[in-house]
Amino acid sequence: MLDLLIKVAVNAVALLAAANVVPEFKLVFHNDNPEDWAKILIIALVFALVNSYLKPILKVLAMPIGFLTMGLIAFAINAAMLLGTAWIVSQVQLNIGFTLGGYPPHWGYEAIGVAVVGSIVISIVATILDLVLAPRKVMGL
Repeated sequence: MLDLLIKVAVNAVALLAAANVVPEFKLVFHNDNPEDWAKILIIALVFALVNSYLKPILKVLAMPIGFLTMGLIAFAINAAMLLGTAWIVSQVQLNIGFTLGGYPPHWGYEAIGVAVVGSIVISIVATILDLVLAPRKVMGL
């Protein structure tokens, strides 16, 4: 349970970093509104669940393509997970402002580009935070 909470917190920080770095990565929130922070945690929870359950399946299915492209398919899988999270969040209808290049509702090349760049930023931030939090795993927490 603690691992899931830490994963959600890391994803929330990574999503906020991507929203600040990537131009069309929209994550609408106000710093003083606690409801918006709860919505960001909901998005991070959905993203953590999608990455925990769907991503391993897709990586196994895409393994032959991964060998041919020397692992570059991982960028497409990460972008698909981010687009899938945006779609799931839009279907829940919690009035959360989370769009990637206008998706959802508009699908296009811009959405794919934003998802790829956003997934790269999220991967970098999550990796750095995992390295910072690595001593807790050594101590058994």
